[in-house]
Amino acid sequence: MTRILLSLLILIWSPTLALAASPPPFQSDRIIVEMRGQGPDVILIPGLASTSAVWARTASALEGRYRVHLVTVRGFGDVAAGGNGEGLVGGPAAAEIRRYIAERGLQHPALIGHSMGGQIALRVAADAGPRVGRVMVVDASPFFPSLISAGATAGDVEPLARLAYQGLLLFGDEALKTQAGAMGADMGGAADSLFGTLGWQGGDRRTLAQGLYEVMTVDLRARLPAITAPVTVVYGWSADDRSPRSHIDGLFRAGYRSLPRPAAFERIEGAEHMVMIDQPRRFQAAVERFLR
Repeated sequence: MTRILLSLLILIWSPTLALAASPPPFQSDRIIVEMRGQGPDVILIPGLASTSAVWARTASALEGRYRVHLVTVRGFGDVAAGGNGEGLVGGPAAAEIRRYIAERGLQHPALIGHSMGGQIALRVAADAGPRVGRVMVVDASPFFPSLISAGATAGDVEPLARLAYQGLLLFGDEALKTQAGAMGADMGGAADSLFGTLGWQGGDRRTLAQGLYEVMTVDLRARLPAITAPVTVVYGWSADDRSPRSHIDGLFRAGYRSLPRPAAFERIEGAEHMVMIDQPRRFQAAVERFLR
């Protein structure tokens, strides 16, 4: 009788105990994190106007050997803006990723961030120090305008960024591109380079406007010396001399020259801004080398 009662109690309580052993969902009004797989930790951070869906192929390739943490910044895609509906986006998102790493007890996770997500990864690495294992930034610069003009400053692009912010709020995406293109003519096609490659997936208009303003004006070059983790920079490249992508190598290298240890650079031929989608096999090979 005692054995039967004990077996019954185990049957009743085992599901409850299993649920108790699983960590509760991470609560944040800035980001959402989905976890898949088992193994060393890899955090995937999407860019402006993108959700974790852009990492679907990468996550599927990794989750059998790694524990993958897919981040979505609230306000991008069809996700409600939450705390990102007002004020800054990138800095608070980075702070929440650091909190996630600490609360989940992740051991030296690898960070992979695309575009604005690359800047967020750099912020996390600069502030988290040795808690971060390594960083890959995908077609991301610590200061994006420097990829168009090496001598550009935040002051140079701030008027255009302000117009972009107001235009996205008031006029919509197409009008924004048209007006910003005219405004950016003096910057050698800066507007076309920025807007033409962002790959909008939609989202909360105010969050997108603020995120775009940050992409155009945030300069993280002074933060790079605080990053102790090794950094790999992956970017799209073209062998066609007529393409701006054929001349981008030196601009990327100059942007990361203040890192305490030299970055590794991997250019992926045939890719534009959405490297992991444009050239998925070549990109995945670069990820495997990065994680090795």
